[in-house]
Amino acid sequence: MPSRPTPEPAATSRGHPTSQARRLVADTWVISALTLVSRIAGLARDAGNSRTFGSGPEFGAFTFAFLIPNLFRRLFGEGALSASFLPRYTNLLDEDPRKARAYARLVIGSTALALTAITVLVELVLGLLWLRWHAQPDVSTRVLAVELTMLVFPYMPMVCVTALLGAVLQVHGRFGPTAASPILLNLGIILPTLATAIYAAAHPEFERSTGLYFVCAAILISGVVQIIWSLWALRDARRGVAAPTRAELGERRADLNSTWRFALPMIIGLGVLQLNTFFDGVIASYPFLVGPKFLGLDYPLDGHSAAVVGYAQRLYQFPLGVFGIAVATAIYPALARASKTQDDFVEVVRHGLQLTIFIGLPATIGLMFVATPMTAVIYRGGQFPADDVVRVARVLLAYAPAVCAYSIIHVVTRAYFARGDSLTPVRISLYMVGGNLTLNVLLIWWLGEAGLATSTSICSILQVILLVRGMRRVAGRVVDGILMRHISMIAIATMIMTATLGIGRYFWAAETRDWQGSLFELVAFAGMGILVYLGAAWFMKLEEMRWLLHRESGVSS
Repeated sequence: MPSRPTPEPAATSRGHPTSQARRLVADTWVISALTLVSRIAGLARDAGNSRTFGSGPEFGAFTFAFLIPNLFRRLFGEGALSASFLPRYTNLLDEDPRKARAYARLVIGSTALALTAITVLVELVLGLLWLRWHAQPDVSTRVLAVELTMLVFPYMPMVCVTALLGAVLQVHGRFGPTAASPILLNLGIILPTLATAIYAAAHPEFERSTGLYFVCAAILISGVVQIIWSLWALRDARRGVAAPTRAELGERRADLNSTWRFALPMIIGLGVLQLNTFFDGVIASYPFLVGPKFLGLDYPLDGHSAAVVGYAQRLYQFPLGVFGIAVATAIYPALARASKTQDDFVEVVRHGLQLTIFIGLPATIGLMFVATPMTAVIYRGGQFPADDVVRVARVLLAYAPAVCAYSIIHVVTRAYFARGDSLTPVRISLYMVGGNLTLNVLLIWWLGEAGLATSTSICSILQVILLVRGMRRVAGRVVDGILMRHISMIAIATMIMTATLGIGRYFWAAETRDWQGSLFELVAFAGMGILVYLGAAWFMKLEEMRWLLHRESGVSS
């Protein structure tokens, strides 16, 4: 078992990067870099999907089919269960590696068994639906959605087990393998999509939707490969630690039960974005799942809406995954270790909030400025016309404010759980899920698909306000005058960037551009925004800028 670094005490000065800040930034850099590669592969995947399959009801059926395993992955694998598992595993590893290994085996084994049982049950229900619908006329897209869901659903337990193995790796300081594993999924989707495009170009009569079956099969294969990859990455952590005996496994049953009891409320606490995204997809899929009428009225969305919303979600989740989730992932082991010491814990939370806002706020504003050219560059071409670009960009513009908000939510919610408070974030999350559903069914009649995104953004901002207000009961005064001063400086740098981009937008030609013109616009505005913001941060001597510059240094605290 490789040795693990001893946590250093927090510095009392807020003027220099402390040990927690340096470690947090270093881990965030690793996760962000690998997640960036993964997300770029994901964008390549989505670019192939849009040009090969378009945004019609058939691809909407695939988007719906992939919603459910993605929901379970984010709630159980990457969300609630991992967050509940990680602190206890960290403490047991510090106490006795054999106990930690027994505990990990119980959690991963019980999760695999439970999710496999759920998979079998879901497959039986879907099979009954297929038997009922497959022979009926005018329900071909509904049947396709059922068939694709049946094919891809077994990916769910595999990817959840992969995420739990990734949580074990994180505690051992190995963030890279888990952050890189989605690349395997993206490659698995790109290959059959590319093959479908090539074959369809040579055989115009070929039904492109047939290729979606091969895409789903490739997803299953990638799930197996991800498990093998994660187990291989764990070989060093297992070395020198004997496999647990039956008696040692029995001794950890209480820890297992506690983990599951804590995970259930965390499913709601950490899963608001995932639940809201899922409901967005279900509401957008209504036209081909149910029909064009709702209570006798023409439904405000159409057969393209599910794919349009799915494409927009992929784009706004790019900065969220690369930066926001990366900070939350890197900070959680530090929160778990610092939870017993009030000052250290508050320091870690403050560093997490500062770094999240430093990255998330300009990312939110920048995404709003480049929504249209980014959509055109990634998706336009082949089966994806200019009209679809406008629809996706409109939804993306409404989703953009959620980027910074949900980045903060992930950090703050993990702080609650690290201190053992699951009730507060769960209660707030239930309000937000209910509020989002209510706004969804109201706003779609006026804003169409963009109403779903607007609802998500409104609820995410409100959730941040409620969570931060409740932090005083959990960790004391986290949001103090010093933190507010740092946030104000970040806001000023962001406003300088916003003003610069606004002036640039005012003088930019407004006519519709081809793909090359959109690429030039995207590079110009993204580059301008990054340079101006970082320049302003450097000129203003923002503390977070020094953290980034000293991410590998031994700057004294």
